Amino acid sequence: MSLINLTVGELLEKQVNLYPDHEAVIYPELNLRKTYKEFDDMVNQAAKGFISLGIKKGENVAIWADNKPEWLTSQFATGKMGAVLVTVNTSYQSNELEFLLKQSEATTLIMAESYKGTSYVDILRQVCPELEHSEKGNLESEILPNLKNIIVISDQDYPYAYTWNEVMEKGNCISSTEIAERKESLHYDDVINMQYTSGTTGFPKGVMLSHYNIVNNGNQIADCMKLTYEDRLCIPVPFFHCFGCVLAVLAAVSKGTTMVILEQFNAEKVLQAVSEEKCTALHGVPTMFIAELNHPRFDEFDLSHLRTGIMAGSTCPMEVMTNVMNKMGAREITIAYGQTESSPVITQTTTDDPIELKVSTVGKPHPNVEVRIVVPGTNEEQEQGLPGELLTRGYHVMKGYYNNPEATNEAIDSDGWLHTGDLAVMYENGYLEITGRMKDMIIRGGENIYPREIEEFLYKHPDVLDVQVIGIPDEKYGEQVMAWIILKENKQTTIEDIKDFCEGNISRYKIPKYIEFIDEYPMTASGKIQKFKLKELAVKQLQ
Repeated sequence: MSLINLTVGELLEKQVNLYPDHEAVIYPELNLRKTYKEFDDMVNQAAKGFISLGIKKGENVAIWADNKPEWLTSQFATGKMGAVLVTVNTSYQSNELEFLLKQSEATTLIMAESYKGTSYVDILRQVCPELEHSEKGNLESEILPNLKNIIVISDQDYPYAYTWNEVMEKGNCISSTEIAERKESLHYDDVINMQYTSGTTGFPKGVMLSHYNIVNNGNQIADCMKLTYEDRLCIPVPFFHCFGCVLAVLAAVSKGTTMVILEQFNAEKVLQAVSEEKCTALHGVPTMFIAELNHPRFDEFDLSHLRTGIMAGSTCPMEVMTNVMNKMGAREITIAYGQTESSPVITQTTTDDPIELKVSTVGKPHPNVEVRIVVPGTNEEQEQGLPGELLTRGYHVMKGYYNNPEATNEAIDSDGWLHTGDLAVMYENGYLEITGRMKDMIIRGGENIYPREIEEFLYKHPDVLDVQVIGIPDEKYGEQVMAWIILKENKQTTIEDIKDFCEGNISRYKIPKYIEFIDEYPMTASGKIQKFKLKELAVKQLQ
């Protein structure tokens, strides 16, 4: 399959030429609807507005907001005028924000006023006390010397910040020749997007992705789902994460698909949007699908148009997958696997894969993507059917970590292979199964235990809603197995019940020594479960 040599801006323009009057963007809660032509006009105006602020090609522009229309517009506006969009996790607090803005050398910050009751304006004031005495476009901060422009997505006037509308108006003083020249100066191999890895190990690192990386990845993701301009994709996953801005937005735009967007995830609003907007596709992490399936009003919604979508972000339990296909009707749903450093998708199932492959594997590598499985810690090929570290190479591998050559060289070897740190098994049919993270693997008395295997088994218990298995330190065996379980509503299962359920069904050394029931897991804003926090909690409790 040939790859696409288009910038993010050109990808959008291609669809405008093909389907100008086709609906591109729908925000049901905001009563906002834009065709591809109308959306492109907004994007061009924002791109001119950014140029009017003096933002140059290659400058880093950070965006800190939930899935607002301005976020979506900024993604394509920077894609047309060449600034690098740096995505900021919506859960960030002052320390994390300061680190990201400093490390990324961002010159501009586009931000919401608040998110889920947290004032972003107050957090920024903590980081930059000089704000109060600054003028628009001329922030002078000791701690953030590169930061000059603040744009607040709000109608309220802040003396030190532009409102979004002001930026759009300022675009009027930029001629169409000027924006055309800027577009002409861009190359599809330029870095256009920077995403910070969640930093479960050490400080987050800025993953530099090019137009070429993410435009092609989005297109191949869409191909696996058989998306067309007739599809309507519901997007409740956050834009700041690859799941939102690549697997959802760029996949949709690569085919002229209509995007039905929620600013924040809410199970009932997702079901309502899918029902009322006749969505044919839906994305989500397993916890989102679990919340939708278990919503008390689930049966009231018409999901009959649902066909496909993606479940990704963490291990996809068999039970959940089966329910999404049978109860929600998304029989052609796909599973995708990857990481930010690979733009992000490496492997994906297809719409016509049998359910057995969808629940037991993460599919095959995308076209133009190479994959190797090696013996962990070495460069030797692993035997087929045995777990090893997954390495990948191809168009999708990041340009590197921003201002961090050491970490880049650690992640990508001299032959161009990205070392994922994930453990996988490759089967004869070319499909892969992810068995865990190298650092998640539990070694108990010399036995390698893969949490995923125990989780899949415990999902079969009729009272278990969700389960996470971790290894915790043990003097005698090195590590012991622990399961954190969320029970279904009104279930009273005991620890003994769970252990009895395991007895005779899985090896004795795999039966969790410790079991705790919990109401919810610590999560990242992108919906990933933070196992390291469960581990910290367990160690504290056991002491």
